[in-house]
Amino acid sequence: MGTPEFAVPALRVLAASDAADLRLVVTQPDRPAGRGRTLAPPPVKVAATDLSIPVLQTPTLRDPEVRARIIAIEPALIVVAAFGMILGKWVLDLPPRGCVNLHASILPAYRGANPIASAILQGEAETGVTLMRMDRGLDTGDILDIARTPILPDDTTDVLTARLAELAADELSINLSGLVAGTLTASPQPAGATLTRQLVKADGWIDWSRPAEAIERQVRAMWPWPRTWTTLPDGSTMQVHRATVVPAPEVAAATPGTVMTRGLVTCGNETALRLERVQLAGGKPLDGGAVANVARLTPGTVLGTAGAPEPPPPPLVVPAP
Repeated sequence: MGTPEFAVPALRVLAASDAADLRLVVTQPDRPAGRGRTLAPPPVKVAATDLSIPVLQTPTLRDPEVRARIIAIEPALIVVAAFGMILGKWVLDLPPRGCVNLHASILPAYRGANPIASAILQGEAETGVTLMRMDRGLDTGDILDIARTPILPDDTTDVLTARLAELAADELSINLSGLVAGTLTASPQPAGATLTRQLVKADGWIDWSRPAEAIERQVRAMWPWPRTWTTLPDGSTMQVHRATVVPAPEVAAATPGTVMTRGLVTCGNETALRLERVQLAGGKPLDGGAVANVARLTPGTVLGTAGAPEPPPPPLVVPAP
């Protein structure tokens, strides 16, 4: 059971393994995508079709026909990776070897919908993939194994997601025989769990009063969606695709969000950010020197004076209840 690109490498491991006979792939329906909003299949459906594996697409597991089809194949094990649905008790209780999930964080940190961007945003030095047994809670099940990887200084959410997808596939490959045989030992999650929510566009809003280091992490965490953004004095929006923290002692007396020379913008705590790649509303992305030459980014311009989302979104990461 899986839906986005993150789940594809694990699917390929299952399809190629001699330890298991992959009978069915369950994924979400085709969704509108792109500027034309034409229906596009989820990446897992595309991969499963290429592998000649039967695919069941459904918006819910409560449909009696869906339930009957899953029960009919008598699964011994269900592997889940970024499926996007909560599994009900009937699914969890169905396979003798249980349901396991490949979750893209080092549990118990960053349970829920958005672990990868959250780890970047919070400034974590590493993240990973947790292979866990599933229960009725949201990513609360016992831990079977954890694979770790450092978060690199230039990692964006899409880059880190791709690396974690391969790590998840490796983790599944290493443990698949033990999962099928039922010989793996699980351990309860330690204390200190945190919970993440889905991203919304407002999460990309730049608060220039925050330190430059925090904003730079936000730029990477919000790529490729919703992307970080601010407003110009005329009210138009500007996306910030890439930025670099730079020493700028002259910013001490400047209002946060003030454009300085060479594409520098002042931030909180007397820090500064260099805009390396931006995109004005209706325009194409601009890099390097082209950013410094944008007429509406002349020195003294103050960004983000209007247009902040109201109300602001709740915190992306909160302690788990």
